[in-house]
Amino acid sequence: MATALKSKSFQRNLLLSIGGVFLLFAICFSVYQYKREKEYKIDILHSRLQMYNYEMVQTVGKDSMSCSRLFRDYVIHHQMEGLRVSVIDKEGRVILDSYDTDVEALGNHLQRTEIQQALREGSGYDIKRMSQSTHETYFYSATRFGDMIVRAAVPYSAELTRSLQADNTFIYFSGVLTLLLGIVLYYITHRISRHIGYLREFAVKAEEGEELDHELERRLPDDELGDISHTIIMLYWKLRHSEEEKVRIKRQLTQNAAHELKTPAASIHGYLESIIDNPDMPNDKKQHFLERCYAQSERMNKLLLDMSVLTKLDEIDDSSSNAQHEYRQVDVLQIITNVIDDTDLQLQEKGIELKLQLPQNIEVQGDSSLLYSIFRNLIDNTISYAYGATRLIIACQEIEIEGRHFYEFNVSDNGQGVEAQHREHLFERFYRIDKGRSRKLGGTGLGLAIVKNAVAAHGGQAIALSTPGGGLTIRFTLASQGFSPVR
Repeated sequence: MATALKSKSFQRNLLLSIGGVFLLFAICFSVYQYKREKEYKIDILHSRLQMYNYEMVQTVGKDSMSCSRLFRDYVIHHQMEGLRVSVIDKEGRVILDSYDTDVEALGNHLQRTEIQQALREGSGYDIKRMSQSTHETYFYSATRFGDMIVRAAVPYSAELTRSLQADNTFIYFSGVLTLLLGIVLYYITHRISRHIGYLREFAVKAEEGEELDHELERRLPDDELGDISHTIIMLYWKLRHSEEEKVRIKRQLTQNAAHELKTPAASIHGYLESIIDNPDMPNDKKQHFLERCYAQSERMNKLLLDMSVLTKLDEIDDSSSNAQHEYRQVDVLQIITNVIDDTDLQLQEKGIELKLQLPQNIEVQGDSSLLYSIFRNLIDNTISYAYGATRLIIACQEIEIEGRHFYEFNVSDNGQGVEAQHREHLFERFYRIDKGRSRKLGGTGLGLAIVKNAVAAHGGQAIALSTPGGGLTIRFTLASQGFSPVR
């Protein structure tokens, strides 16, 4: 109900604001058009009287305009209904008048509006002024000819009044058009308001955690507003699914971690219990039990360390912009050298020959501990699971993707490899191809998950491929400079 009321309020405000502006424009346009048409008709009448004045002067002659006889003869022979003609000098004195022969009694006309305009501009008129001599209302039109002004005037009869009035047809037309546009505007605002109401209803339900369906999406329009609304809704669903996926992964991580920790914890508990319950246990057997307890505690410690790294990566994922501010320029070649130094003995024991195919300079913006974990986990993974491998190659080349610079690494072994159905799951947390054998080897199941997330935290992606000729290749990219983490 509240949504519907707010939707109506939005529609009313939108309709009043747009409709008010349009109505104001329509009124101003109508007033302007009315005045313009009235002035146009006045100009026509003024022009007709001007033509009369010009024809009189041309016919009588400018020098003969002061002759009363010629003046009256012309007026009589060219008479118009109610027309009054006067000849006035530049001082405002009436020389001749077609209505009154006693021109001395007419007074000075210098201050009359039409006379002033004629003296300044050559012609002028005055609308609806009462004559002091006849007490009738006239329309005056004056024209200057040198030192003389000829003025023609017509009385304001009912017919003249009607002819000078603007035609009201366009006002009616404007009113009808305004009404039609108002209806269209109401329909448009109602439509916009309705669809915004749908979107707001979706937002309210999402905020209150109510069950959401896709019915609202089907009611959205197939236009720009609908596209924007669909985009917002899709972003919401993506965010929601992303949050649900994060919760699912964290829950799964917790369950898997508890399961993984339960085995070594139970083993340690069992060994220690046996030692405590059997104080006369032979020293060699007691030593064996203690060594097994130590091995299981080492496994627990490695698992906790790996979980700590994943937690750090999750924090980088949640606040990537702040985390990147702590990144520094890192020499990847030095990182790889440190990893090789730390794993050289294990590689020799497994009979694996390490080959490097690297450029002379590899520097990226990143976290040195995470970059170390990438290469350390990949080499450890080869040592532990690349059965029959005799060669490990770490290669790198510079590439460009969509105008951005990356380093592409390939860590390849020639072992027995991994079947295709397993390769796509290798980067999942706690995923094992052979669960029993992996646990016996001390693996936590988090190594490649750390690799994938650490690579993503440096703007790259990691995939598992089959090495030509047999074996496993882990290919990943690292952005050489500023980037957005890939998830």
